[in-house]
Amino acid sequence: MPTISPQQLTKLSEAIFQAAGVPANESEIVSKSLVLSNLCGHDSHGVIRIPQYVGFLESGKLVSPVDLTVFQETPAMVAADGNWGIGQVQTYRLLDQLLPKCQALGIASGTLRRTGHIGRLGEYAEWAARNECVLFCTVNSHGSGRRVAPPGGTEGRISTNPICFGVPTAKDPVVLDFSTSVCAEGKVRVASQKGEQIPEGWVLDASGNPTTDPNALYADPPGSILPFGGNQGYKGFGLGLVMDLLAGSLSGGECSRPDRPMPGLGNSAVFVLFSIKHFGGSEHFLSTATNLTEFVRSSARREGVSQITLPGDPERTVRASRESTGIDIPDGTWKLIAETATKRNVSVEEFLV
Repeated sequence: MPTISPQQLTKLSEAIFQAAGVPANESEIVSKSLVLSNLCGHDSHGVIRIPQYVGFLESGKLVSPVDLTVFQETPAMVAADGNWGIGQVQTYRLLDQLLPKCQALGIASGTLRRTGHIGRLGEYAEWAARNECVLFCTVNSHGSGRRVAPPGGTEGRISTNPICFGVPTAKDPVVLDFSTSVCAEGKVRVASQKGEQIPEGWVLDASGNPTTDPNALYADPPGSILPFGGNQGYKGFGLGLVMDLLAGSLSGGECSRPDRPMPGLGNSAVFVLFSIKHFGGSEHFLSTATNLTEFVRSSARREGVSQITLPGDPERTVRASRESTGIDIPDGTWKLIAETATKRNVSVEEFLV
């Protein structure tokens, strides 16, 4: 299992994307995003995606370069079509249009349809916090990726449909970013490529039986991922259903439907930005938000608990470690990346120094 510095891994990713015909500026955006996901411990949204993205680009399912098309706009909203461009690129183009609207009016919302996989939502929450904004966002798989079965069901009906909030404080932002299923599909994919079992309670096989075999999700017929939450997952599935409805319907894209191909190609998305200075004021917001997070951290702890962890803390802890020690790439993932690079005359060895 090779260990690569984040700088070298970013350069390797950029070289592969450029060899696949992606312009340098777009290669930089998507590569930094993927490696940041690895740095933060979310390998499911990291460089494991390089072979998938490149395959989609070379088959014509994704397009680069391509413009972002705005088809509806008001002073407070933008509805955009990504034209099946690279998801991270099109997302930042949309956010760059939303931010000045939010700074002028206090709130702005945007939707994005027909875009490639946009990556880890927490990245955009961190971006919003740096701009003194609160962010809410969600995505679905544009009608595909139906991996999550309803409570009592054995067939996937909706995608994993994450929900994300980012809240700035005077210190580190609170970043709540989680799938409405027990786990993201990419985490099952990571386990499969590592040749490892998955925890009990993640996946059902095609007959509806619990399994620890990640490959059961990708069998024919496929298994399904369980929704999160107690009471058989009704809360998680309910949230996932609403996120699917918002992302697909508001954007003019697609909600989960049976005639869409599996696996999914990309996302429909919804973003809402709130400028903290326009409501209670920046000073008040940052003060009260910081006071609350510090109050929570000051809680007496149970035996064996070293600290109280808030949303966003695990990612910052892993990032500090991996920035120092490098990023471990599982052998299965590295093999696919190396094959993708070699086919495009990119030598991986020069990036291992």
